[in-house]
Amino acid sequence: MDPILLKTLAAVVLGFAISAILGKFLVPALRRWKAGQSIKEDGPTWHMSKQGTPTMGGLMFIIGIALAVILGGLITGTLSVHALAILGLSAAYGAVGLVDDYAKIKKKENTGLTASQKFLLQLVAAILFIVLLRQFGILSPNLYVPFFGVEWKLPWVVYMIFAALVITGTVNAVNITDGLDGLSTSVTLPVCAFFAASFGYAYVHWDQPGSAGMTVFAAALFGGLVGFLIYNFYPAKVFMGDTGSLFLGGAVCGMAFALDMPLILVLVGIIYIVETLSDIIQVLYFKATHGKRIFRMAPLHHHLEMGGWKETKVVFVFAGISLVFCILAFFGVIGRYPVL
Repeated sequence: MDPILLKTLAAVVLGFAISAILGKFLVPALRRWKAGQSIKEDGPTWHMSKQGTPTMGGLMFIIGIALAVILGGLITGTLSVHALAILGLSAAYGAVGLVDDYAKIKKKENTGLTASQKFLLQLVAAILFIVLLRQFGILSPNLYVPFFGVEWKLPWVVYMIFAALVITGTVNAVNITDGLDGLSTSVTLPVCAFFAASFGYAYVHWDQPGSAGMTVFAAALFGGLVGFLIYNFYPAKVFMGDTGSLFLGGAVCGMAFALDMPLILVLVGIIYIVETLSDIIQVLYFKATHGKRIFRMAPLHHHLEMGGWKETKVVFVFAGISLVFCILAFFGVIGRYPVL
Protein backbone atom coordinates (compact mmCIF):
# COMPACT_ATOMS: atom_id res chain seq x y z
CA MET A 1 0.00 0.00 0.00
CA ASP A 2 1.26 3.49 -0.87
CA PRO A 3 2.60 5.26 2.29
CA ILE A 4 0.51 8.40 1.73
CA LEU A 5 -2.64 6.29 1.39
CA LEU A 6 -1.81 4.46 4.61
CA LYS A 7 -1.24 7.76 6.45
CA THR A 8 -4.50 9.12 5.05
CA LEU A 9 -6.49 6.11 6.25
CA ALA A 10 -4.79 6.32 9.64
CA ALA A 11 -5.82 9.99 9.93
CA VAL A 12 -9.43 9.13 9.07
CA VAL A 13 -9.55 6.37 11.69
CA LEU A 14 -7.83 8.49 14.35
CA GLY A 15 -10.08 11.51 13.71
CA PHE A 16 -13.18 9.30 13.81
CA ALA A 17 -12.17 7.41 16.95
CA ILE A 18 -11.29 10.48 19.01
CA SER A 19 -14.41 12.37 17.95
CA ALA A 20 -16.76 9.43 18.51
CA ILE A 21 -15.28 8.58 21.93
CA LEU A 22 -15.31 12.22 23.05
CA GLY A 23 -18.98 12.41 22.15
CA LYS A 24 -19.78 9.75 24.77
CA PHE A 25 -18.56 12.17 27.44
CA LEU A 26 -19.19 15.58 25.88
CA VAL A 27 -22.91 15.22 25.07
CA PRO A 28 -23.90 14.27 28.66
CA ALA A 29 -21.58 17.00 29.99
CA LEU A 30 -23.23 19.65 27.80
CA ARG A 31 -26.62 18.52 29.10
CA ARG A 32 -25.41 18.86 32.70
CA TRP A 33 -24.06 22.35 31.93
CA LYS A 34 -27.47 23.22 30.43
CA ALA A 35 -25.74 24.26 27.20
CA GLY A 36 -29.01 24.02 25.27
CA GLN A 37 -29.65 25.58 21.87
CA SER A 38 -32.21 28.40 21.67
CA ILE A 39 -34.35 28.12 18.53
CA LYS A 40 -35.29 31.24 16.56
CA GLU A 41 -38.94 32.15 17.00
CA ASP A 42 -39.24 33.12 13.33
CA GLY A 43 -38.02 29.70 12.18
CA PRO A 44 -40.18 26.66 11.31
CA THR A 45 -42.59 26.02 14.17
CA TRP A 46 -41.79 22.30 14.26
CA HIS A 47 -38.15 23.14 15.05
CA MET A 48 -39.22 24.36 18.48
CA SER A 49 -39.10 20.73 19.60
CA LYS A 50 -35.31 20.98 19.21
CA GLN A 51 -35.22 23.67 21.92
CA GLY A 52 -32.70 22.71 24.60
CA THR A 53 -30.71 20.25 22.46
CA PRO A 54 -27.07 20.64 23.58
CA THR A 55 -24.96 22.91 21.38
CA MET A 56 -21.17 23.45 21.09
CA GLY A 57 -20.88 19.79 20.06
CA GLY A 58 -18.37 20.88 17.42
CA LEU A 59 -15.79 20.68 20.21
CA MET A 60 -15.69 16.91 19.78
CA PHE A 61 -14.51 16.99 16.17
CA ILE A 62 -12.31 20.05 16.74
CA ILE A 63 -10.39 18.20 19.46
CA GLY A 64 -10.40 15.00 17.43
CA ILE A 65 -9.02 16.72 14.33
CA ALA A 66 -6.41 18.69 16.25
CA LEU A 67 -5.08 15.57 17.97
CA ALA A 68 -5.17 13.53 14.77
CA VAL A 69 -3.30 16.21 12.80
CA ILE A 70 -0.67 16.96 15.45
CA LEU A 71 -0.09 13.49 16.92
CA GLY A 72 -0.56 11.73 13.60
CA GLY A 73 1.68 14.26 11.89
CA LEU A 74 4.46 13.83 14.46
CA ILE A 75 4.27 10.03 14.29
CA THR A 76 4.18 9.82 10.50
CA GLY A 77 6.39 12.83 9.80
CA THR A 78 3.68 14.64 7.83
CA LEU A 79 3.22 17.60 10.19
CA SER A 80 3.84 20.77 8.19
CA VAL A 81 3.44 24.53 8.52
CA HIS A 82 0.67 24.24 5.92
CA ALA A 83 -1.42 21.91 8.09
CA LEU A 84 -0.70 23.92 11.25
CA ALA A 85 -1.69 27.17 9.50
CA ILE A 86 -5.05 25.67 8.41
CA LEU A 87 -5.59 24.25 11.90
CA GLY A 88 -4.76 27.65 13.39
CA LEU A 89 -7.22 29.47 11.13
CA SER A 90 -9.95 26.91 11.83
CA ALA A 91 -9.30 27.07 15.59
CA ALA A 92 -9.45 30.89 15.52
CA TYR A 93 -12.87 30.78 13.89
CA GLY A 94 -13.94 28.01 16.25
CA ALA A 95 -12.93 30.24 19.17
CA VAL A 96 -15.10 33.07 17.81
CA GLY A 97 -17.97 30.59 17.54
CA LEU A 98 -17.35 29.32 21.07
CA VAL A 99 -17.59 32.84 22.50
CA ASP A 100 -20.76 33.40 20.47
CA ASP A 101 -22.33 30.13 21.63
CA TYR A 102 -21.44 30.83 25.26
CA ALA A 103 -23.01 34.30 25.02
CA LYS A 104 -26.22 32.78 23.59
CA ILE A 105 -26.39 30.23 26.40
CA LYS A 106 -25.85 32.88 29.08
CA LYS A 107 -28.56 35.12 27.60
CA LYS A 108 -30.91 32.16 26.88
CA GLU A 109 -31.65 33.46 23.37
CA ASN A 110 -30.44 32.96 19.80
CA THR A 111 -28.21 36.04 19.72
CA GLY A 112 -24.60 36.13 20.88
CA LEU A 113 -21.92 38.42 19.54
CA THR A 114 -23.07 41.28 17.34
CA ALA A 115 -22.62 40.97 13.57
CA SER A 116 -19.93 43.67 13.57
CA GLN A 117 -18.00 41.98 16.39
CA LYS A 118 -18.01 38.63 14.59
CA PHE A 119 -17.07 40.19 11.25
CA LEU A 120 -14.13 42.10 12.76
CA LEU A 121 -12.75 39.02 14.52
CA GLN A 122 -13.20 36.90 11.40
CA LEU A 123 -11.52 39.52 9.22
CA VAL A 124 -8.47 39.72 11.50
CA ALA A 125 -8.11 35.91 11.47
CA ALA A 126 -8.39 35.82 7.66
CA ILE A 127 -5.75 38.52 7.16
CA LEU A 128 -3.30 36.89 9.56
CA PHE A 129 -3.74 33.55 7.78
CA ILE A 130 -3.12 35.01 4.32
CA VAL A 131 -0.07 36.94 5.55
CA LEU A 132 1.31 33.73 7.10
CA LEU A 133 0.83 31.74 3.88
CA ARG A 134 2.52 34.49 1.92
CA GLN A 135 5.47 34.66 4.34
CA PHE A 136 6.09 30.93 3.96
CA GLY A 137 5.78 31.08 0.18
CA ILE A 138 2.72 28.82 0.14
CA LEU A 139 0.47 31.32 -1.61
CA SER A 140 0.80 33.29 -4.84
CA PRO A 141 -1.28 36.34 -5.82
CA ASN A 142 -2.45 34.48 -8.90
CA LEU A 143 -5.96 33.11 -9.26
CA TYR A 144 -5.85 29.74 -10.99
CA VAL A 145 -9.00 29.09 -13.02
CA PRO A 146 -9.93 25.37 -12.87
CA PHE A 147 -10.55 23.57 -16.19
CA PHE A 148 -9.12 26.47 -18.22
CA GLY A 149 -5.53 26.18 -17.01
CA VAL A 150 -5.00 29.94 -16.85
CA GLU A 151 -4.05 32.30 -14.04
CA TRP A 152 -5.18 35.82 -13.32
CA LYS A 153 -2.31 37.79 -11.84
CA LEU A 154 -3.40 40.28 -9.21
CA PRO A 155 -1.50 42.89 -7.17
CA TRP A 156 -0.92 41.63 -3.63
CA VAL A 157 -3.13 44.33 -2.12
CA VAL A 158 -6.04 43.38 -4.36
CA TYR A 159 -5.47 39.69 -3.68
CA MET A 160 -5.41 40.29 0.09
CA ILE A 161 -8.74 42.12 -0.03
CA PHE A 162 -10.21 39.39 -2.24
CA ALA A 163 -8.92 36.63 0.04
CA ALA A 164 -10.18 38.24 3.25
CA LEU A 165 -13.66 38.72 1.79
CA VAL A 166 -13.79 35.18 0.37
CA ILE A 167 -12.74 33.63 3.67
CA THR A 168 -15.16 35.60 5.85
CA GLY A 169 -17.95 35.12 3.32
CA THR A 170 -17.43 31.36 3.03
CA VAL A 171 -17.14 30.87 6.78
CA ASN A 172 -20.49 32.56 7.32
CA ALA A 173 -22.01 30.62 4.41
CA VAL A 174 -21.07 27.35 6.13
CA ASN A 175 -22.64 28.73 9.30
CA ILE A 176 -25.90 29.49 7.46
CA THR A 177 -25.96 25.93 6.07
CA ASP A 178 -25.94 24.53 9.59
CA GLY A 179 -29.72 24.69 9.99
CA LEU A 180 -30.87 21.07 9.94
CA ASP A 181 -29.76 17.95 11.79
CA GLY A 182 -26.62 16.66 10.07
CA LEU A 183 -26.85 19.07 7.11
CA SER A 184 -23.61 21.03 7.37
CA THR A 185 -21.75 17.89 8.48
CA SER A 186 -23.02 15.78 5.56
CA VAL A 187 -22.46 18.49 2.95
CA THR A 188 -18.87 19.03 4.16
CA LEU A 189 -17.86 15.35 4.06
CA PRO A 190 -17.49 15.28 0.22
CA VAL A 191 -15.55 18.56 0.47
CA CYS A 192 -13.07 16.92 2.87
CA ALA A 193 -12.74 13.92 0.55
CA PHE A 194 -12.12 16.28 -2.38
CA PHE A 195 -9.30 18.08 -0.61
CA ALA A 196 -7.74 14.84 0.64
CA ALA A 197 -7.75 13.50 -2.94
CA SER A 198 -6.43 16.78 -4.38
CA PHE A 199 -3.59 17.15 -1.87
CA GLY A 200 -2.77 13.45 -2.23
CA TYR A 201 -2.66 13.78 -6.03
CA ALA A 202 -0.42 16.84 -5.74
CA TYR A 203 1.90 14.92 -3.42
CA VAL A 204 2.16 11.84 -5.62
CA HIS A 205 2.34 13.49 -9.04
CA TRP A 206 3.83 16.88 -8.36
CA ASP A 207 5.61 16.54 -5.00
CA GLN A 208 4.06 19.80 -3.80
CA PRO A 209 5.65 20.91 -0.48
CA GLY A 210 3.43 20.29 2.53
CA SER A 211 0.86 18.35 0.55
CA ALA A 212 1.28 15.23 2.69
CA GLY A 213 0.45 17.18 5.84
CA MET A 214 -2.56 18.79 4.20
CA THR A 215 -3.76 15.39 2.99
CA VAL A 216 -3.64 14.18 6.58
CA PHE A 217 -5.53 17.30 7.75
CA ALA A 218 -8.34 16.77 5.22
CA ALA A 219 -8.52 13.07 6.10
CA ALA A 220 -8.62 13.79 9.85
CA LEU A 221 -11.41 16.32 9.25
CA PHE A 222 -13.36 13.70 7.30
CA GLY A 223 -12.96 11.13 10.08
CA GLY A 224 -13.81 13.63 12.80
CA LEU A 225 -17.01 14.65 11.04
CA VAL A 226 -18.11 11.04 10.59
CA GLY A 227 -17.58 10.53 14.33
CA PHE A 228 -19.62 13.65 15.06
CA LEU A 229 -22.39 12.60 12.66
CA ILE A 230 -23.20 9.68 14.95
CA TYR A 231 -24.60 12.24 17.39
CA ASN A 232 -25.68 14.92 14.91
CA PHE A 233 -27.75 12.97 12.39
CA TYR A 234 -31.54 13.23 12.65
CA PRO A 235 -32.80 13.32 15.33
CA ALA A 236 -29.74 15.16 16.58
CA LYS A 237 -28.51 14.50 20.11
CA VAL A 238 -26.21 17.52 19.83
CA PHE A 239 -25.64 20.50 17.53
CA MET A 240 -22.21 21.66 16.41
CA GLY A 241 -23.13 25.28 17.18
CA ASP A 242 -21.23 28.26 15.85
CA THR A 243 -18.22 26.65 17.52
CA GLY A 244 -18.28 23.85 14.98
CA SER A 245 -19.71 25.59 11.91
CA LEU A 246 -17.22 28.48 12.01
CA PHE A 247 -14.38 25.99 12.54
CA LEU A 248 -15.60 24.05 9.49
CA GLY A 249 -15.80 27.21 7.40
CA GLY A 250 -12.24 28.11 8.37
CA ALA A 251 -11.03 24.62 7.51
CA VAL A 252 -12.68 24.59 4.07
CA CYS A 253 -11.30 28.04 3.21
CA GLY A 254 -7.90 27.23 4.65
CA MET A 255 -7.55 24.13 2.50
CA ALA A 256 -8.64 25.99 -0.65
CA PHE A 257 -6.05 28.72 -0.14
CA ALA A 258 -3.33 26.27 0.93
CA LEU A 259 -4.00 24.45 -2.33
CA ASP A 260 -3.55 27.90 -3.94
CA MET A 261 -6.88 27.51 -5.73
CA PRO A 262 -9.52 29.58 -3.91
CA LEU A 263 -11.78 29.68 -6.99
CA ILE A 264 -12.41 25.97 -6.52
CA LEU A 265 -14.71 27.00 -3.66
CA VAL A 266 -17.31 27.93 -6.27
CA LEU A 267 -17.70 24.22 -7.06
CA VAL A 268 -16.99 22.44 -3.78
CA GLY A 269 -18.92 25.06 -1.83
CA ILE A 270 -21.93 25.12 -4.15
CA ILE A 271 -24.40 24.26 -1.37
CA TYR A 272 -22.97 26.91 0.95
CA ILE A 273 -23.25 29.47 -1.86
CA VAL A 274 -26.83 28.56 -2.84
CA GLU A 275 -27.95 28.61 0.80
CA THR A 276 -26.43 32.04 1.34
CA LEU A 277 -27.77 33.46 -1.93
CA SER A 278 -31.28 32.29 -1.04
CA ASP A 279 -31.00 34.22 2.22
CA ILE A 280 -29.67 37.37 0.53
CA ILE A 281 -32.26 37.26 -2.29
CA GLN A 282 -35.07 36.81 0.22
CA VAL A 283 -34.01 39.84 2.27
CA LEU A 284 -33.44 42.10 -0.75
CA TYR A 285 -36.72 41.10 -2.41
CA PHE A 286 -38.62 41.51 0.86
CA LYS A 287 -37.31 45.05 1.26
CA ALA A 288 -37.78 46.00 -2.41
CA THR A 289 -41.39 44.77 -2.53
CA HIS A 290 -42.32 45.87 0.99
CA GLY A 291 -43.12 42.46 2.37
CA LYS A 292 -43.31 39.98 -0.51
CA ARG A 293 -41.20 36.82 -0.51
CA ILE A 294 -39.65 34.60 -3.18
CA PHE A 295 -39.05 31.65 -0.85
CA ARG A 296 -41.51 30.29 1.69
CA MET A 297 -38.71 30.78 4.20
CA ALA A 298 -34.98 31.34 3.85
CA PRO A 299 -32.44 29.84 3.65
CA LEU A 300 -33.27 27.25 1.01
CA HIS A 301 -33.38 24.24 3.34
CA HIS A 302 -36.30 25.83 5.25
CA HIS A 303 -38.06 26.63 1.95
CA LEU A 304 -37.90 22.95 1.02
CA GLU A 305 -39.02 21.87 4.47
CA MET A 306 -42.09 24.08 4.24
CA GLY A 307 -42.76 22.55 0.84
CA GLY A 308 -43.09 19.13 2.44
CA TRP A 309 -39.52 17.79 2.33
CA LYS A 310 -38.37 15.87 5.41
CA GLU A 311 -35.12 16.94 7.05
CA THR A 312 -33.45 13.68 6.05
CA LYS A 313 -34.42 14.16 2.39
CA VAL A 314 -32.94 17.68 2.34
CA VAL A 315 -29.72 16.38 3.91
CA PHE A 316 -29.32 13.46 1.48
CA VAL A 317 -30.09 15.58 -1.60
CA PHE A 318 -27.79 18.43 -0.58
CA ALA A 319 -24.99 16.01 0.33
CA GLY A 320 -25.45 14.26 -3.02
CA ILE A 321 -25.22 17.54 -4.91
CA SER A 322 -22.09 18.44 -2.93
CA LEU A 323 -20.56 15.07 -3.84
CA VAL A 324 -21.24 15.50 -7.57
CA PHE A 325 -19.73 18.98 -7.63
CA CYS A 326 -16.70 17.84 -5.63
CA ILE A 327 -16.03 15.05 -8.15
CA LEU A 328 -16.34 17.60 -10.95
CA ALA A 329 -13.99 19.96 -9.11
CA PHE A 330 -11.32 17.26 -8.83
CA PHE A 331 -11.05 17.06 -12.60
CA GLY A 332 -10.67 20.83 -12.64
CA VAL A 333 -7.77 20.61 -10.21
CA ILE A 334 -5.64 17.81 -11.60
CA GLY A 335 -4.87 19.79 -14.75
CA ARG A 336 -2.67 22.02 -12.62
CA TYR A 337 -0.61 19.08 -11.43
CA PRO A 338 0.74 17.24 -14.47
CA VAL A 339 2.08 13.73 -13.91
CA LEU A 340 5.86 14.04 -13.65
